[in-house]
Amino acid sequence: MFSVQVVENVLQSLSAGLLLGALYGLMCVGLALIFGVMRVINFAQGDFMMLGMYTAYYAFVALGVSALFGSFVGPYLAAFVAGPILFVAGYFIHQLLISRVSGTRTAQLEGEGHYAQLILTLGIALILENGGQIVFGSILHSVQTPLSSSAWKIGPIWGDMIEIFVNRARALAALLSVAIICVLAVVIAKTRLGKALRASADNPTAATYMGIDVDFAHRIAFALGVSITALAGGLLAPNYPFHPYVGLEYVIIMYAGVVLGGMGSILGAFWGGMTIGLVQQLSTLILPTQLQNTAIFVVFLLIIFFRPQGFFGRVVERT
Repeated sequence: MFSVQVVENVLQSLSAGLLLGALYGLMCVGLALIFGVMRVINFAQGDFMMLGMYTAYYAFVALGVSALFGSFVGPYLAAFVAGPILFVAGYFIHQLLISRVSGTRTAQLEGEGHYAQLILTLGIALILENGGQIVFGSILHSVQTPLSSSAWKIGPIWGDMIEIFVNRARALAALLSVAIICVLAVVIAKTRLGKALRASADNPTAATYMGIDVDFAHRIAFALGVSITALAGGLLAPNYPFHPYVGLEYVIIMYAGVVLGGMGSILGAFWGGMTIGLVQQLSTLILPTQLQNTAIFVVFLLIIFFRPQGFFGRVVERT
């Protein structure tokens, strides 16, 4: 009976880890897109996710999405409202601020602009966090849906024993995350925009000679990366309460996932986020909740020790 209980707990943690990992993967993909194309380390990425959460919340509560579509479908439509709004915000933030220390301008800057990029994105993060505190207050918010408190039952798997419960809200968010990543993969691989982004990432000088506006490609990459992470925040909002400083809790997870997957690899970022979700949930079997992040970084260090370039990273340097 003890072994059956252990198996059931492990399977339950695995299912929860896969669902959470899909959301983490979507967050990491947004950050990986920015770094992969622009080579900009964006410390404000977690705070853009926070804005996505609040945008989804107010779209659901104040813009009538809840009244029009109900509490089952409404939260997820509200999450998709956050994507375009943060895309526009990211586009103008890049145009007004990030473009000053990135893209073709960095050739004249010491250290290729990395020092300025770090300070600028850290400043944006602080402004968003403290501005969010002023505007939204410190009270915890969440997008209310009955799906968060209901689950599908799988099983019994073995005779009349071993049942697994899958949270409906998390499962739907995970499926939407995978669908979004599949659409993004098609856009990057098959469309003219995707080819421009890949060319700007691989060799900006050659891309310029081919008639590609590298600075515009970087602007689109930044806006798209911000909107994807904001969308992930909107999908996370029905499952976890949030506050203006919630981005700090997730930006470390995002960077760990991007590094695990391989710097610049979008597919790798997804699997890096998935790995973190699995480790986080499985660690609860033997560790208290407060030590979940410790387990994540122990596994992170082990993987990086044996494979420094990450899951899908390349050892060779880019030209």
